[in-house]
Order: sequence, then C-alpha cells, then structure tokens
Amino acid sequence: MLKRTTQKKRRRKALSRINKKKFVNVDAATRSRMQAIRGRDTQPELIVRRLIHRMGFRYSLYRQDLPGRPDIVLPGLHKVIFVHGCFWHGHLNCRRARLPTKNADAWSSKIVTNQARDRRVVTQLARLGWKSLIVWECAISNNKKLEAKLARFLS
Repeated sequence: MLKRTTQKKRRRKALSRINKKKFVNVDAATRSRMQAIRGRDTQPELIVRRLIHRMGFRYSLYRQDLPGRPDIVLPGLHKVIFVHGCFWHGHLNCRRARLPTKNADAWSSKIVTNQARDRRVVTQLARLGWKSLIVWECAISNNKKLEAKLARFLS
C-alpha cells in the first residue's frame, strides 16, 4: 500500500511539473488571478451544501478514502456530489467554459486532462458501489431546479 501511494505521488508531481512548464509565459496579473481561485469551500459548493442541509440530509466533506475526494459525501446513502466549475472541468455548451485566447493549447490540454480524470473517478466510484452526481457551477443560479435535481438524486 505504501509503495502504491508513493508511486501515485510521484506521478502527480511529474504531471504537475509538465503542466507548469506549459504556463511559463503567463503574465503576472493572470497568474495572480488564477492563484486566487480556491479549490474548496467555493460559493457554488456552499450553496449546494446549504440546500442539502435544508432538505434534512447530513454529509461529510472531501473524504480522502474515496477516489477523487468528492466535494460532498452522503455515506448512509452511498452517494457523492461533485460541484464542478464550468471553466476548469470543460462544461460543454456553457458560456463560462470558453478557453482563453492566450496559451489556448495549454489550457485545452489541462481541461481535457481534468475531464479524463473526472470520468475515471466517476467510474472508480461506480465500481465501489457509489452513485455520483455532478452539479455544474452554471446550474447554481436556478435554485428551484437545483433543489429538484438534488431531491431526485438523494431520494
């Protein structure tokens, strides 16, 4: 187990170095904007959590023992919820998912890699008997629709 974990860490570091090399000629303003984006406790995520809590469900956050470290985990129901940002996860036909004009190849590569990882994680969770729901950032704006979608998934 320890050996496998070490191999995963090495692979992750290598991929990180490759992605950093692609973004060397990014200006300072863009770099600081991108570094300011959080990966946890984002506004869309907090909205989804509040809705689920209001519906009477209790959940765990970022369970490290599950593939992909899901944003919201409902262990009793064996269900997980991922709250995806439209840009970072390449939401199809969404205006928020447009690629920047600078370094378009690098951004495209990064987003395609994210999408492949997302598919792999959902498949791994399904093999382990977990059901997954992906909530897109753009879907957060319509609370009634989102609440109905969450109620269907959690029932």
